[in-house]
Amino acid sequence: MPATVQLAEDAWIDLEELADFLQAQGDPNATELLAFVLDGLQVLTHQPGIGRPTQDGLRELILHRGKSGYLVKYRFLPHRPAVRVLRIRHQRQSGYTERDI
Repeated sequence: MPATVQLAEDAWIDLEELADFLQAQGDPNATELLAFVLDGLQVLTHQPGIGRPTQDGLRELILHRGKSGYLVKYRFLPHRPAVRVLRIRHQRQSGYTERDI
């Protein structure tokens, strides 16, 4: 059975802040961010374990977009089955440089 994907309030706030960040950087596709991320999260419905494990039982998925991407922190709840997306960050916001990507 496919898992449902739920975004925590902080994840929605992160998306709003990311759109603002990209607009400030002059990204012409900033308005398409929401659709890109939400489409990218659909992989978690059938492959919730695809992200790499991190501390405290969380997982991290990288959604690539051009020369950068987005880090998605989430928790898989197999007993439901559900994926709870906790945070979404742009790689450059979290300290990545273009050379590291």
